[in-house]
Amino acid sequence: MKTEKTYLVHTYSDLEEKLNVWSHFVGLVMSVVALIFLIFKAVALENVWAMISFPIFGVSMIVLYLASTLYHFSKTPKIRYRLNIFDHAAIYVLIAGSYTPFVLVSLNGTEGYVIFSIVWGIAFLGIIFKIFFTGRFNILSTLLYVVMGWLIIFSFKSLMISLNYDGLIWLISGGVAYTVGAILYSINKLKFNHAIFHIFVLAGTFCHFVSVYFYVIPVSSIS
Repeated sequence: MKTEKTYLVHTYSDLEEKLNVWSHFVGLVMSVVALIFLIFKAVALENVWAMISFPIFGVSMIVLYLASTLYHFSKTPKIRYRLNIFDHAAIYVLIAGSYTPFVLVSLNGTEGYVIFSIVWGIAFLGIIFKIFFTGRFNILSTLLYVVMGWLIIFSFKSLMISLNYDGLIWLISGGVAYTVGAILYSINKLKFNHAIFHIFVLAGTFCHFVSVYFYVIPVSSIS
């Protein structure tokens, strides 16, 4: 005799869930606009790596905010459970997507290709992990997100040359926003901790968009 599978998903108060939905729906709309800007900027740069990496970054933003919006909007346990997997896996996609313009355009060389391979490799393994273990080992997952996000510190010296000071500040600010958001998200006793986390994610994405759009240029263009 078959028994119906129980789908365990985290629930939030009605107010917090509305904040969760609307905050990342705004992020979704902004991401679509950002993708359009990034495509035009990449074309203007007339650089193949920019034309590849800028859209990847834009699409990764859309994937993250779409997954989050759908998950928090869903009410059906079975669908919500599956969207939760999508939501958590999308975080890896955004992190790797955010790296892509910096490592393929700003670093552009062996150093960049190595970091690109490592980050996307971690993202792939992380997504597989989330498919089978969503809802478990959350602290470990959060730590992995943070560590993955800060691997770029090993290339700070190179980025100072190719990205310049202002671009690097925007890049670091984005990382700080994501990290602070992750810390607050882990504090379960904090009221509306998930909605607060969403705001910091929006801030982090904005900072990285500014860094990519205004400061990521092909190495050959740097005088």
